[in-house]
Formats: sequence, C-alpha cells, structure tokens
Amino acid sequence: MKRVLDIVVAGVGLIALSPLLLLVSIVIKIGSTGPVFFRQERMGKGFRPFHIYKFRTMIDNAAQMGSAITCGKDPRITTLGKFLRKTKIDELPQLINVLRGEMSLVGPRPELRKFVQLFRQDYETILKIRPGITDLASLKYQDEAELLATSTDAEEEYLRRVLPDKVELAKYYVKRSSLFFDMSLILRTIPKLFGSKARNPIIFTEEKKPE
Repeated sequence: MKRVLDIVVAGVGLIALSPLLLLVSIVIKIGSTGPVFFRQERMGKGFRPFHIYKFRTMIDNAAQMGSAITCGKDPRITTLGKFLRKTKIDELPQLINVLRGEMSLVGPRPELRKFVQLFRQDYETILKIRPGITDLASLKYQDEAELLATSTDAEEEYLRRVLPDKVELAKYYVKRSSLFFDMSLILRTIPKLFGSKARNPIIFTEEKKPE
C-alpha cells in the first residue's frame, strides 16, 4: 500500500508542479553556470547506492570547494539557492527518486556513504526500508543549516551531535512505521513548505524513546 501511495502522489505531484519545476529550472540556468539538477550519491535500501536529485542551489563544482556539510552562510550557496533551500523547493525533484523506487515519500533521510559507514550497525536496521523525502529528523532539524552555522567546524558538529540524533530518530521511525504514522508526518511537513516552524516535531516521549 505504501508503494502505491508513493507512486500516485509522486506522479500527480510532478504533473501538478511541472509549471513551477520548469520555471525554477529556467531561473537556475539564467542565474548561474552549471546544471539545473544537483546529483549526489546516497545510500538506499539494502545499502544500494543511488543518486539523489535536487535543484542546484550552489555554484558549479561546489563539492570540490569545501565540506559536504553546508551552513546557512556558506558562500557557495547562490542567491536563488538560499530561497530554494528555505522553501524546500530544492527537494521537489526527489519525487523522481520516489517514482524510480529509490526513495519513499516518508522514511529516514538518505545519507552519504561515508556517514553511513560510521554508523554501519545502526544502518543495518535503518536501511531495511527505503529512505524518504521527509521524516522525524527533517521536522526536528528544519533549521539545520542555521544551527551548524554557529559551529567553527560544521562537519565535526554534524557528526558529533546531529547525526547520532538523526540515527536514533530513524531507528524509531522504522520501529513505528505505518501508513497512519506516514500520513501524520506528511501533514506536519506541509506547513514547513510555507515557512511555518514545526511544533513539537518529536512525537515520542522520553519513556518511549528507543534505547
């Protein structure tokens, strides 16, 4: 049932949003050199790598110019890119990944191979299911770039504090996964697209939090 929902929503979404996707593509090409889409390898279900799609929000060849972790004031981010990131429009192309069966609408956010390897044992559980566009961590860390911008070493801070928490949230999602839970997360994600801050993004209590 979940896969059917993914296909229907992703297909309808791509068709309905096609004017916006086309407009964003044109503005990206006009505004800066480089491809429209940003493609990056992530680890998928069963540790199968795939390329995630996003609208490009940084200057061309940004990956060769700095850390894999980007902060709010990262000079590699374009002017348009700041808007696309804030509104989460840059993530809409991931509907293509959903149609291809590489991602789901809801599921643990896919990570880089090097980060997955650091938490290999945890990801043995997490990657039993498809990664998703939104999840508990997406709601809790919707201002992740701004949070990391206060650190002198964003990648170290991400690995020390943020990623371990995301891993625990992902494991909790896998344990609780259901169609009803997915719908509740989708409904809580929609306001975020319009600039609303997520309220009480962590659904479980301390007593229910996984060990």
